[in-house]
Amino acid sequence: MSGKLTTPTVLKKIIDRKIEEVADRRAAASISEVMRRAKEAGPVRGFVDSLKAKTALGEAAVIAEVKKASPSKGVIREHFVPEEIARSYQAGGAACLSVLTDVDFFQGADAYLGQAREACLLPVIRKDFTIDPYQIWEARALNADAILLIAACLELPQLKELSAAAREAGVDALIEVHDRRELEDALQLSPSLIGINNRDLHTFDTALGTTLDLLKHIPDNIQVVTESGIHAPADVTTMRAAGVHTFLVGEAFMRAKDPGAELQRLFTSTG
Repeated sequence: MSGKLTTPTVLKKIIDRKIEEVADRRAAASISEVMRRAKEAGPVRGFVDSLKAKTALGEAAVIAEVKKASPSKGVIREHFVPEEIARSYQAGGAACLSVLTDVDFFQGADAYLGQAREACLLPVIRKDFTIDPYQIWEARALNADAILLIAACLELPQLKELSAAAREAGVDALIEVHDRRELEDALQLSPSLIGINNRDLHTFDTALGTTLDLLKHIPDNIQVVTESGIHAPADVTTMRAAGVHTFLVGEAFMRAKDPGAELQRLFTSTG
């Protein structure tokens, strides 16, 4: 596995467990079986297209997250009904959904993705720790429209392999970075979408300056998603003033009684 993860951190623990999980899943269903199911899945909803359509109108494009818990915060939302959350987000103006499917650390489930997607018309990204092409075909078999590739836990050859697998499976890829070295790797993939995670996945510290620092190194033709740490209208204003109009937000919405109403509150007042 990736030589990047040699120091014991939460991320390394997650990836070590993910390796075991993928091996168990491969034993239960061959990749040929999963690929067959993927090819029988319903039509893909354009994830990147939906984001671009929002920003073309001058609006913020929000990837709204369906997340029950996290390793750093524990349970974030006790009343967790993916269908209700998805409908609320659609009503609140989200461009896309992000659904956590990691079981052990985020209390997610594959079923949550299907439940959320069936309840709305929005494209959905499978938010998980993708380390093997098997998971990409699995995501498409689950009707996911996009997958996440986290540069912090993938060497460049792995990123290239997984990016190619996403293209073959017909799903969009969000390449996530949080420092300059990871960004340089990501740019070699000629991506249409780069996420900048303001949370360091090794320490879980959050700093919005991460997006602002890396932004100047990204070509204008790549859509930039700022991830984590967006909690107030002022945060949105800061990002939009810098030319970032695409956001992935989870915790701020998940702690609200009505996630979609909180989305509207956070974004409509910022123009």
